[in-house]
Formats: sequence, C-alpha cells, structure tokens
Amino acid sequence: MAERPIVIYGNQVLRKVCDPVEEINQEIKDLVSDLTDTLKKARGLGLAAPQISELKRVFILDLSAIDITASLKVFINPEIMETSEEEAEIEEGCLSFPGLYQKIYRPAKVKVRATDLKGNQFELAADGMTARAILHEYDHLEGVLFIDRMSSFARTMLRGRLRKLKVVS
Repeated sequence: MAERPIVIYGNQVLRKVCDPVEEINQEIKDLVSDLTDTLKKARGLGLAAPQISELKRVFILDLSAIDITASLKVFINPEIMETSEEEAEIEEGCLSFPGLYQKIYRPAKVKVRATDLKGNQFELAADGMTARAILHEYDHLEGVLFIDRMSSFARTMLRGRLRKLKVVS
C-alpha cells in the first residue's frame, strides 16, 4: 500500500467519532498497511485512522523506537476496560501537531480489549509509555485531541502555535 498524508490540527476529521469496523476485510487490511507505512515514515509511536482521514476505529502502535522488544500492534474496535486512578505526567507529542510537545496527565495504567488483524480478540494491560500511547490513540477515535487534556494555562500559552498549525492545514 502507501504512505498517506497525516491530517494536521484544524482539520475537522480529527474531531469526529470513528465508526466501528464491521468486518476485517481487504479494505481494513489496506488501511492498516497505510497506517504502518505512514507511521514508519513519520517516525512516530502510534497512529490512528482519523489521522489519515479514515473514520474507522483502528489504531496502531509501534514502540520499537523506545523498546527494542516491542513490535507493531494493531487495535481494531478497541475498548478501554479500566484505567488506574494513579496518574502520570509525561511529555506527549502528536503527529497531527508537528513540533508541539506538552506534559499531559493521564492514567498510569490501562486495560484495553481489541481485535487484531486476524480477527482475534485480545486484552492487554499496560503501563508506562504503552499505556500512554494506547490512551492517546484511543482518544483520536473519540474525536479527542491531546490539547484537550492540557491545562487551560498550557493551552493559552500555546494558542499562537496552534493558530499557526490551523492556518497550514
């Protein structure tokens, strides 16, 4: 398949709730292939379908850049089953916000259920960067962006940079 353009902040597709995947057919396999090619080129840790203009409940994670034992994971129709009360504040970025990084509070642990590309349902309990990446990409499927998780003070401080991103898109 092919690398696709990443949607930049300001594009309304990023604010839409994605549709469930009804069946894992060639269209979904092609979408995952495009997500993978796009993520590799962008050198990111995760990418959700709406970031390449597809309103499907699909995201991928590839944490191999920070964990050599990690491999590409595909999440189709993910459901967050539980999150920890304990939170962690870690700097986050997003491929739809090039060059923008901000410390964000998120639950330190997450348990997710999803379907893989072969149609098998799986559950994953994660912490650290894996938990953060899952929650970040899941938010994309809900039309929620990482700037929505920032403090109002941080958003105010970044207003000028966000406006510039919007103009470019």
